[in-house]
Amino acid sequence: MHDLDEDHGHENFEIGPDAIVEDIEGLEMFTLKSVGIDIGSSTSHLVFSQLILRREGASLSGRFKVTERKVLFRSNIMLTPYLSGTLIDIEKVKRFIEGAYKEAGLTPADIDTGAVIITGEALKKENAQPIVEYFAGHSGKFICAAAGHNHEALLAAYGCGAVDLSKSEHRTVLNVDVGGGTTKFSLVENGDVTQTAAINVGARLIAFDDFDVVTRIEDAGRTLMRELGYTVELGKKIMKKEKEELAALMAKVLVELIEHEPSSPLAKQLMVTPPFKNYRGLDQIDYLVFSGGVSEHVYDRDRTSYGDVGPILGKHIRKYLNKLPKKNVLREPIEGIRATVIGAGEYTVQASGNTSCITDPGLLPVFGLKVVRASLKQGRPVLEALKQSLAKFDLTSWTSGLALSLSLDGQLDYKTIRAVAEGIAAILKSSKDNKVPLYLALDLDVAKSLGGILKEELKLDREIIAIDGIEVGDLDYIDIGEPMGITEVIPVTVKSLMFPGTKLN
Repeated sequence: MHDLDEDHGHENFEIGPDAIVEDIEGLEMFTLKSVGIDIGSSTSHLVFSQLILRREGASLSGRFKVTERKVLFRSNIMLTPYLSGTLIDIEKVKRFIEGAYKEAGLTPADIDTGAVIITGEALKKENAQPIVEYFAGHSGKFICAAAGHNHEALLAAYGCGAVDLSKSEHRTVLNVDVGGGTTKFSLVENGDVTQTAAINVGARLIAFDDFDVVTRIEDAGRTLMRELGYTVELGKKIMKKEKEELAALMAKVLVELIEHEPSSPLAKQLMVTPPFKNYRGLDQIDYLVFSGGVSEHVYDRDRTSYGDVGPILGKHIRKYLNKLPKKNVLREPIEGIRATVIGAGEYTVQASGNTSCITDPGLLPVFGLKVVRASLKQGRPVLEALKQSLAKFDLTSWTSGLALSLSLDGQLDYKTIRAVAEGIAAILKSSKDNKVPLYLALDLDVAKSLGGILKEELKLDREIIAIDGIEVGDLDYIDIGEPMGITEVIPVTVKSLMFPGTKLN
């Protein structure tokens, strides 16, 4: 870490049982150098930035908020290299990233924090996870995520500014993130991403060289071409007429999902996640925001061809948008193709008090837990809310490396807390490993009660770390330290992903 005041040598912001006080107490401001690395199905790029954080409030548990943000360097955009249909060329990716560091005048040692995200069709490749792990190991300060379709939709909604727009104007926003292999949809209501979905529509389902010779075909590309009555083969030319019709068909499918739930057999076949539930189309949304690589063409910001139908697809989407019955619905994103994370930006150093439930102190400290946040509303089944929260991250069952964050409304009596406990116990039954501890982060002082019901009444056969008074968001990661001395105060560091479009308070 590089503090603004050179008299302070806070070289490590990692949370620990003793260091937390040494590093945070008396510190009011610090800077971070951060990097966001995005490896997508079509393109890959980096953003280096400097973040200035200041403490809110005077207590040890004060939140450090990003108050200034400066982009230090944006890398070129590289077409993600492939060795084959199932392998990413990791050596080329490494060289690209190392070259970006060099161009930025930085080394991995200069970076305090960051995030590596691998998404889309790239995630399906055989060596996707090792790539993430390699860059995660490059610096222990990184948040790393292999983002599935719903998770990627969540990232896009935050990164392009759709969440901020929805929150600031109290409106419902539909974010449509059109990439190379898939299109992700996010429904954002009053700043909360309530539903996500994805479909196999993208600019690089079929790729070709400067002579229109096909160099890459995804299965969905073959499906779309068959629908048009064409066959496509590697090494054969794709005609201009075929490209136009392919792009027009994809645009038609996307508009179908904007206007209502998928109804055509083709749209239903191309869906890679379940569609929105009870979606009312344009009647439900106030604004429509496009992001992703193709958005540059939708908003006519870029007409460059990258050996795919991106420019043509953007043109046809514009044509359909001009025909929408609802006018003035289209808004521009803050970021389009570069709606990637700047890194792990905000830090909340919070202290959970003595109402926590810790069945095994030996499980602490623990680092880098991904937060799964569920807002529990009165009258809504707890299990349903928990399943939907997991689905945001493309998860169907509880697994290791997660922390469940619960926000509760209404009267917090025994009946309510018992219902929450029963919902948690039910979702844990889906876990393949009953030895995985349950980490709970609550925004109210019910951790001890909830943990007690789970352990004593429901006889939950796993260890529980339940802490309270902790505020977290959708894309946060937390470190939980050891209890501090005789006070039993538990220090918690919350690391929030920072995006180019995030508004600073």
